Amino acid sequence: MENQNNVTEFVFVGLWENKKIELLFFFLFLLCYLAILMGNSIIFLTITCSHLIRQPMYYFLCHLSLMDLCYTSAVVPRLIRDLAAARKNISYNNCMTQLFTAHLLAGVEICILVSMAFDRYVAIVKPLHYVAIMSRQRCNMLVVLAWAVGFWHSVALLLMVLSLPFCGPNQIDHYLCDVKPLLKLVCKDIHVVSILVIANSGMVVVVIFLVLVVSYILILCNLRTRSSAGRRKALSTCSSHIMVVALFFVPCIYTHVLRAGAENRDKGVSVFYTVIAPMLNPLICTLRNMEMNVAMRKISPKIAMEHCSLQEKKSNLLTCPSEFSETSSSYN
Repeated sequence: MENQNNVTEFVFVGLWENKKIELLFFFLFLLCYLAILMGNSIIFLTITCSHLIRQPMYYFLCHLSLMDLCYTSAVVPRLIRDLAAARKNISYNNCMTQLFTAHLLAGVEICILVSMAFDRYVAIVKPLHYVAIMSRQRCNMLVVLAWAVGFWHSVALLLMVLSLPFCGPNQIDHYLCDVKPLLKLVCKDIHVVSILVIANSGMVVVVIFLVLVVSYILILCNLRTRSSAGRRKALSTCSSHIMVVALFFVPCIYTHVLRAGAENRDKGVSVFYTVIAPMLNPLICTLRNMEMNVAMRKISPKIAMEHCSLQEKKSNLLTCPSEFSETSSSYN
């Protein structure tokens, strides 16, 4: 069959077909998105404005929060808009842009999670060599490598989808442009393409997840020789990271390992790594982290002071509250 593309736009089916339920979840997802923006912005600002940015663990956490902000902003605003819209349409070009952007940022986030696991492994298993191994140059290299891998992954998927013919219908049984729901609309045999997609996304995610599981098994085995205090501190950090990894990888594996024609609940499960995980990550990473909590208390008055100073330059009518000056001086 000659490759042709008669589709200029796609129409999302969405999560639900009941309008009342969609309006209810419009407000729910709006609150979730605001929580994502607030939580990850706080972590990003706290780390970048404090001494924590010099530590590899928090350096990677800062990038993880940035990826959560960018990834959800590429998906969730349109989801919220479509929940309130009468017609959930998206142009072909915008659909391809969302596909590329979402997979790029998701690929980078996966690599950042791997870097965080590597950092914890070195810190616990090889503590004497930690400073030499996890130098700032190597951390920067891991972040650049994450962007390179994410770019390669998303370009490969995009080129694959662009080469496929879409002759109609144009209804995507999802709330975002992803490869598997798009493959169901292709007007040619997709058996080979489905295998390539599973190899590019599904199997890679499974292999990375297994590597992470093995690394944490090795960490737990190594912790048996440590003191009880050191064991508790290491377990506190590792347990938080394990929860973040599980929230992202488990639903990701489910949605990308099954072939495109299989009956599954992809769009419902994908909510976990597009909305739920980015919303819970800030809470998981800071709830039991004393360094982050102390840094947040130090940063908040400094930010308030900087804001007041900026406003004073604009207008002499505004003055900084005295309690901020006293509090900030007590921290310095």
